[in-house]
Amino acid sequence: MDDRNELGDYLRARRNAVTPAVAGLPHDGLRRVPGLRRDEVALLAGVSTDYYLRLEQGRERRPSEQVLRAIARALLLDEDAAAHLYRLGKPELITGPAPVVEVAPELVRLMAGLRDVPAFVVGAAQDVLAANALAEALYSGFRRFENLVQMIFLDPFARNFYGDWDRAAQTAVANLRASAAQFPGHPRLETVLGGLSARSPVFASLWAEYEISPRTQEDKHFRHPRVGELHLHFEALAVTSAPGQHLSVYTAEPGSASADGLVLLRRLAAAPAAEHPDIEGKTHP
Repeated sequence: MDDRNELGDYLRARRNAVTPAVAGLPHDGLRRVPGLRRDEVALLAGVSTDYYLRLEQGRERRPSEQVLRAIARALLLDEDAAAHLYRLGKPELITGPAPVVEVAPELVRLMAGLRDVPAFVVGAAQDVLAANALAEALYSGFRRFENLVQMIFLDPFARNFYGDWDRAAQTAVANLRASAAQFPGHPRLETVLGGLSARSPVFASLWAEYEISPRTQEDKHFRHPRVGELHLHFEALAVTSAPGQHLSVYTAEPGSASADGLVLLRRLAAAPAAEHPDIEGKTHP
């Protein structure tokens, strides 16, 4: 029997993240909790305080879908956060294929043809499974270009490389939690999570906040050691034929300084072309 109370942990974290004012409750002076009290969540969800308390304590492990939907509304969960609540509350409904770690040759050829933009494929645990030469050049300041989350939290170079490291860290953790929710118990994910939690107190603290948000697109600011400032747009495209994989692509505004920076980066990447292939495949357990 699994003694972990992931549903209770999640409910407490999300309850602490919602203030009474945001939830539409009147201000009642000093409070002992940063967010909502249990009785307030119960009131907003239309359930008894005792029942909600049993959910948080793990004494009630079979909530109905109606109750989960009501609690999601009470905690103001967005679509992704609510979906995670349903997965925790109804684990018997979790089905789906395991994540794929081998990158299809056709996708490798596609990335090889993308010579003007950095492109790489990441797996469910944010391992870099394959990358083109421009992506390798973009991340060349890191000791290893192998796992995006480990790079952010464990490589000192990341603090200067990311123009807003705090935002990058928060986004990476929320994205990793979304992946962990989609593939619960996957060995590689468990290994990455365990290692990061043990080696990075900052990661452990952010992980405990239970923010969940798949990273699909955003604007990024990098400080490349040889190219300088780069403001790039990021897109993550799901590889539907390989569950857990995403094709990540960076682009720059045409005519911008960052577009010129990518041209310079391409020249740097092409310099050792005779010695190195355009695409480097990587294998992770």
